[in-house]
Amino acid sequence: MTASARLLIVGPQGSGKGTQGVRVAETFGIPVVSTGDIFRANIKQGTDLGKKVTAILDAGDLVPDELTSEIVRDRLAQDDASNGFLLDGYPRNTAQVAQLDAFLEERGESLDAVILLDVPREESLERLRLRAIEQGRSDDTDEAIAHRLDIYEHETSPIIEIYQERGIVDRIDGVGSLDEITERISTALNARGVGQQLV
Repeated sequence: MTASARLLIVGPQGSGKGTQGVRVAETFGIPVVSTGDIFRANIKQGTDLGKKVTAILDAGDLVPDELTSEIVRDRLAQDDASNGFLLDGYPRNTAQVAQLDAFLEERGESLDAVILLDVPREESLERLRLRAIEQGRSDDTDEAIAHRLDIYEHETSPIIEIYQERGIVDRIDGVGSLDEITERISTALNARGVGQQLV
């Protein structure tokens, strides 16, 4: 029987969740479902969705729940996600948690673990400033960065409480080298028994 892992990685922008998500997903042989990547691909291709998202991001706002949930449901229904997935950037608020719960329940599934990368706000701000310079990302102005971190703190933090009540949150220190942080995540998932399914 093929091992499965249904994971969510959460953390403020600049926490490194994109990089760590890819590493964890490769370990389990599951796809990373990143709303940010999906949106950026559409922006690059100049699709209707891409144009909508560009206008929203340039204003420093986040994409509406309905649009995000529809895209995620479509992605999770694809064959390569049948044995698991790692969600990055979704759900980001309690409404999306409910939408994800309903979708997974229909499939007789649930999340195995939530990886929470803990990074101080100043560290996130500094990392995002560097990323904006290195990658030339127009959505990473100081004002937009601060706005998105505020939204994260107000909207996303409550979802952690929901998952903590379910006992599936692993809080990981997100400051350190990439390898150190990856090792902390692996240790936490192994302790939960998620990683042992692959042995």
